[in-house]
Amino acid sequence: MRLEDLGLVGNCQFSALIERSGSVVWCCLPRFDSDPIFGRLLDADNGGQFLVGSASGEPGTQRYVENTNVLETVFSDADGRLRVVDMAPRFEQHGRVFRPTMLVRIVEPIEGTPRARVLCDPRLGWTKARPVQLPGSNHVRFEGFQSPVRLTTDIPLSYLGGQTFTVTERRHLVLTWGATVEEPLAPMCDRYLDETVRYWRRFVKQSNVPPSFQKEVIRSALALKLHCFEDTGAIIAAMTTSIPEGPGTGRTWDYRYCWLRDAFYALGAFGLLGHFEERESFVSYLLNLAGGNPSLDLAPLYRVDGTSDLEERTMAEWRGFEGDGPVRVGNNAALHRQIDIFGEMVLALAPVFLDERFRDEQSVATLDLLERLARKAISVVGTPDASIWEYRTEWQPQTFSSLMCWAAADRMAAVASRHLPSHAEEFRDAATRIRDEIVRKAWSPELGFFAATYGGANLDASLLQMVMLRFLPSHDLRMRATVDAVARTLGRNGWLMRYLTDDGFGVPSVAFVICTFWLIEALAMTGRSDEAYETMQRVLEALSPLGLVSEDYDTSTGRSWGNFPQAYSHIGLIRAAFAASPDWSDVL
Repeated sequence: MRLEDLGLVGNCQFSALIERSGSVVWCCLPRFDSDPIFGRLLDADNGGQFLVGSASGEPGTQRYVENTNVLETVFSDADGRLRVVDMAPRFEQHGRVFRPTMLVRIVEPIEGTPRARVLCDPRLGWTKARPVQLPGSNHVRFEGFQSPVRLTTDIPLSYLGGQTFTVTERRHLVLTWGATVEEPLAPMCDRYLDETVRYWRRFVKQSNVPPSFQKEVIRSALALKLHCFEDTGAIIAAMTTSIPEGPGTGRTWDYRYCWLRDAFYALGAFGLLGHFEERESFVSYLLNLAGGNPSLDLAPLYRVDGTSDLEERTMAEWRGFEGDGPVRVGNNAALHRQIDIFGEMVLALAPVFLDERFRDEQSVATLDLLERLARKAISVVGTPDASIWEYRTEWQPQTFSSLMCWAAADRMAAVASRHLPSHAEEFRDAATRIRDEIVRKAWSPELGFFAATYGGANLDASLLQMVMLRFLPSHDLRMRATVDAVARTLGRNGWLMRYLTDDGFGVPSVAFVICTFWLIEALAMTGRSDEAYETMQRVLEALSPLGLVSEDYDTSTGRSWGNFPQAYSHIGLIRAAFAASPDWSDVL
């Protein structure tokens, strides 16, 4: 199984990954961080799947219905051609967004007399136990889940065991968690499909895009939106767990949670796209976390409901992606100290008080939280932490972490000048003090670049954020020298590694996708627009056929690795595309 052969559908409540075979190989219900109901992605023999595909077993050709998150797979064989349309309904209804925990699959003949095969074989989560199947008149009920799970269909139930049959007309399958289907199936599916297509196309029309790389940005915007858990405002890092960063590395992590850092970057990408409701929802999520934590000793990540019971466990009975484990559930990074998150939260909240469009979002509670986060960042600057990369070795004072503390003080000074003028000078002084400390302790005249740690000699790609955050003027020679050093030292076949140090699991062997997008941004912001544009064109060649992006990329084999799709990577693509593209005023 290859990540490049997977399509994503979802509706901001749950998601599913569907292979070219027509098999749902990964789906957790009723939400992203729940147990898997279909998990063949991590156990090809016994993980469970929901197959709707060609009788021949040959894979189909996937595409998205234009400018939507509705997936279409076309199968061809000697008997004819058939199409499978997959979607998770999402549309406005009764003044709110309707997003049921429901997967709709429509199969129809295109040409000839195609034969199909259907097999719905779920699992009771990580136990891999098969639920009891109780057939009804036009549905199958699966017993043993926390809520009713039912497959409603107009395909004869006798054909649902995996045997082949001829598709002579449009047929429908609806898998539900909780509420069951209580209306005529075919018209309901057709209406849901039409409304869902209309919803996503309206989302796209309301999105800003750059003149160049439009299709890639649109697909990334659609994919990124699916990482939002609308119920609470959380934004998850990825849909999956335990896809290795590279073959045989043992680097398998559970990313189905909300990293506060990732959420900040996601909000920045949504801002570029012209969508801001995600930030309003995330502010509510963050206020909920802070409300239960007066000292603001925030963890780096949380579940989508704001809880932090994320003890890392290994599921020994699961083989892993392509047999490459271990399979992990939970993530011990929740126990890490990562002081950069305070800066990233300030950066996420500051626009509320600096942009007049968001006056209705301003509140005493949000301003108080913003100020407390900034003070927290100032108080911890320069102290050891696990870094943005979550090292599982001895912690050190990280330059990137201090950089984010500086950003917290700097942006809070701007907010205070408007809303808390008596505190503005305090935060300006703090920003100056932190910047001077970083220059004094992280800049190496002998090496000619900013180092990853105070007094260190190594580089890591997060230093490129110095340019994007305007730590020093873009024309400052130290900025350009650091960008060049990162590109030269960490570059591999035109891609960037995160770092070349032992992080507790050895030295990484594959490129971390977002780092190359950071480089594109840095090149553009330091006046090397042509180089940024050329790099962007080359990197986009590595996207999956559907335009989805994983966490990691093996430059030696051209294969994608790591949890998939990766919000961080799609965020990086969006930001890099806007940075590398000319302005609309230059092309119209």
